[in-house]
Amino acid sequence: MRRHPIAFGLVLLLLIGALFFVAVYAMSRMGRDGGSFAAADKVGVVTVDGIIRDARETVEQIENFGRDGRIKALVLRIDSPGGGVAPAQEIYEALLRIKKHKKVVASMGSVAASGGYLIACAADKIVANPGTITGSISAIMHFANVEELMKKIGLKSSVVKSGKYKDTGTPVREMTADERALMQSLVDDIYDQFLDVVSRNRKIPREDLKKIADGRIFSGRQARKLKLVDELGDFGHAVRLAGKLAGFAGTPETVYPEKKALHLWEYLSQQAFSLLVSEIQKREAEMTGVQYLHVGR
Repeated sequence: MRRHPIAFGLVLLLLIGALFFVAVYAMSRMGRDGGSFAAADKVGVVTVDGIIRDARETVEQIENFGRDGRIKALVLRIDSPGGGVAPAQEIYEALLRIKKHKKVVASMGSVAASGGYLIACAADKIVANPGTITGSISAIMHFANVEELMKKIGLKSSVVKSGKYKDTGTPVREMTADERALMQSLVDDIYDQFLDVVSRNRKIPREDLKKIADGRIFSGRQARKLKLVDELGDFGHAVRLAGKLAGFAGTPETVYPEKKALHLWEYLSQQAFSLLVSEIQKREAEMTGVQYLHVGR
């Protein structure tokens, strides 16, 4: 090596770089798993934006913050009119799990209604802007009927089914009285589950809650008077409140979920798809099944 000082220097630099990389990686893993290498305790921020269709990514983000020893509290930023019942319930349950060992604050943006409000109920505290649209404690199912249109254009539909109710909700004919009663019982049960969540978490008697849980919406200020939210304030207020609940002094540092790296082909495919559906996404998404969804937006 003495005869080749340049080669020796390069090898030494590579070795130092490798050791540095290993050290940084080890410290990041220890901090993530609850070690003491984190510079400071932080507040994690998870965002729920738009109609709730799939809970997997949001639940994964919540669980990752739950395992991160640096994260002492979580702020759930909600700007959603709600969406599918099951995805909203999955996010709600994930928040309940993390709340067992970390403080959770819900921060409402422009709208946090129906399913968006349901997931907020899992938080230790709910913060809304005075003008936030919230409430819409209800459940709904949409059915289209194109029977008359089909008659006009000369189309007919034939159905072969194994059960009386197998094609309930089909758009090619009017719903029967029995089918409507069946669907109403389903919606009523989903609505009853919603009432359970709000009554239990907001400490509001069911009978009192039912007087306002009829699908109506409220401003954030109205919701506070009805005890549906705890405080009025913006996102920064929610972050400071989360820090205060976790024992921080001042405004804590916030951490957002890491963005997953996309390969070139994935990126191009994603952009092409976004262009294809951009106009559709500007409007309310067409969804099937029962929903916790405020449809007035």
